[in-house]
Amino acid sequence: MREKTGYRAISKYLMGSPYKIRPVADLIRRKPYPEAMAVLENMPHKGARLISKTVKSAASNALAGNKQLDEDMLYVREIFVDEGPRLKRVWFRGRGRADMLLKRMCHITVVVDETARSGGK
Repeated sequence: MREKTGYRAISKYLMGSPYKIRPVADLIRRKPYPEAMAVLENMPHKGARLISKTVKSAASNALAGNKQLDEDMLYVREIFVDEGPRLKRVWFRGRGRADMLLKRMCHITVVVDETARSGGK
């Protein structure tokens, strides 16, 4: 019998620095799904919008995979923001010099699962 791993959604190659998105992800880790979505919808950060899409996708995967589940039964079990590739651009400066401008990307992975808090876990 396979071990229960939850329902996963991954968003890749998102234009946003992982350093700016990780603090937003830390706010919703291990929170119930409705509470996590309420927090994300009321945040002004770009990272909140990116994470919100991924969390919705993971919840949709859970509801499609298990018909007995309801949105109120889900919680965000894991969320992590990995670093993606960097777009390197030339930033021209004075006196004929140039700097490298790194446009950072990230990959967001969200795992939602059934609420196990009342089950004694």
